[in-house]
Amino acid sequence: MKAVLLAGAASLSLAGAPLDAKKRAPVAEIPLAEQGLVDNVNGYTLDGKGALVRFTGLLIDRDGKVVHLLKSGDTRPQRPDFKLDGKGRTLLPGLIDAHGHVQGLGEQALSLDLTGTKSLAEAQARLAAYAPAHTGSAWIRGGGWNQETWKLGRFPTAADLDAIVRDRPILLERIDGHATLANSAAMAAAGISAKTKDPAGGRIERDAKGNPTGLFVDSARALVEQAAPARLPRERDQAFAAAQDILLADGITATCDMGTSVEDWEAMRRAGDLGRLRLRVVSYAFGLEPALAVAGTGPTPWLYAGRLRMVGVKFYGDGALGSRGAALKQPYADAPGQKGTLFNDDAKLKNLMSRAAMDDFQVAVHAIGDAANAEVLDAINELSDTYKGDRRWRIEHAQIVDVKDLPRFAQHGTIASMQPSHATSDHKMAIARLGPDRLGGAYAWKAMLDLKVPLAFGSDYPVEDPNPFAGLADAVTRQDAAGDPPGGWLPEQKLTLTQAFAAFTIGAAYAAKAEDKVGSLEPGHYADFILVDRDPFAVDPAALRETKVLETWVGGQRAWMKK
Repeated sequence: MKAVLLAGAASLSLAGAPLDAKKRAPVAEIPLAEQGLVDNVNGYTLDGKGALVRFTGLLIDRDGKVVHLLKSGDTRPQRPDFKLDGKGRTLLPGLIDAHGHVQGLGEQALSLDLTGTKSLAEAQARLAAYAPAHTGSAWIRGGGWNQETWKLGRFPTAADLDAIVRDRPILLERIDGHATLANSAAMAAAGISAKTKDPAGGRIERDAKGNPTGLFVDSARALVEQAAPARLPRERDQAFAAAQDILLADGITATCDMGTSVEDWEAMRRAGDLGRLRLRVVSYAFGLEPALAVAGTGPTPWLYAGRLRMVGVKFYGDGALGSRGAALKQPYADAPGQKGTLFNDDAKLKNLMSRAAMDDFQVAVHAIGDAANAEVLDAINELSDTYKGDRRWRIEHAQIVDVKDLPRFAQHGTIASMQPSHATSDHKMAIARLGPDRLGGAYAWKAMLDLKVPLAFGSDYPVEDPNPFAGLADAVTRQDAAGDPPGGWLPEQKLTLTQAFAAFTIGAAYAAKAEDKVGSLEPGHYADFILVDRDPFAVDPAALRETKVLETWVGGQRAWMKK
């Protein structure tokens, strides 16, 4: 086969040969014509200890895996099957988001998106423009609102929506995914009234007379959402396709899907069956029922050439800070009568985790407040006596942790799956919710690393922007895009760029039990990589945040290219 340039190819499989480590020359038993060469790059990856490794070329085999990293002066194959000239651009291993919601990201992209709105009036204006332009569905759905950003001083209500649209039911999810705002038509369709009781693990916001205001927190959301028509399979397929495009454009080559339903899994399987699954997805079922329905008696094998696997189960320990659903040991500073909600008592949580571990599912538990984190750590400590081996218990978010509980993460190798952008977007709210004296273990990435806790980074998209370069900038500065607060919030928790980069690559891969396949570009791993417009290790944090992805490759195939 003749050597060709890859520049015009939309999706190309590359092949390569192993190298003799001493001579750095191709071993003769594999023909040179079966090699793929990516050359003339400013390459970075990490070794097993998290140290940076530099290279200028990459050899890839016919299975889309890395054969060898080449340095300047190393022998290149003379007649590779394929060759890509990197033109001196920076090449990085594909970044991994350790915690996201794939279907939610796609649905947000295809519905009323209130992300970034600065006021209630701006959100109402978007609703007013959206409603007449989207009449194909009887219900209006969307999300991304944040009353803290609006500086509203209260939660929004049904009346705020009724002022714009009264004749169609509306459901709008809060940005953290832990509260839903409904208008009067939606509450009427769901049969919600003052007599409706708060469910366990949830709260219906009420006025002084006990009437529902339209806000449903955590498990109470189901009371109103169950009245909305289920999304059709084609709508789910469209949402998955939209999410996949967004993630690949951001340089995400693999992601953990935290809370996969049976319907979500079916949409991903349809994409795989049709050859449209370009992203790697490690799935964590939304509770035991979908895990057992999809995977049966244990994690699935890798499907579609390592593109899809259900490896674990996700449970909820509590809610979120924004809706005051996060379970705290002491009352909220700005709501003294509230301490948030634990979704399960100790015995029930341990039973759920035990049932999942019994079938060797990896267990991931959402815990934001210090009371919830302590409850999950207690459960892990007790269950570890029974379920030994490489369990890799995960705590998702680990945002507010009692300082005395921080060392307990390392006790059983519990993974702290955290999101840098939460700290920069939450810091004002966190101070208001807890007060300045209860933040010693808040968003404590550096403390986790110092205690030898496995650290994995993600974004919790669509709660936050999935762009990992924004997350990297947040991790090293503890400041948002506007540079707020000066010097960084709780600056003692800043990370170096290499540490943050590791959490988005090898750390996230380890958290997903996929470190033998992805996370770095060491030989034997899939050739998942990105080409970017700057060297992130040679620019200041402000420029780091603005990094643009030029190409995204998954398994030796170009999956996305900037137009």
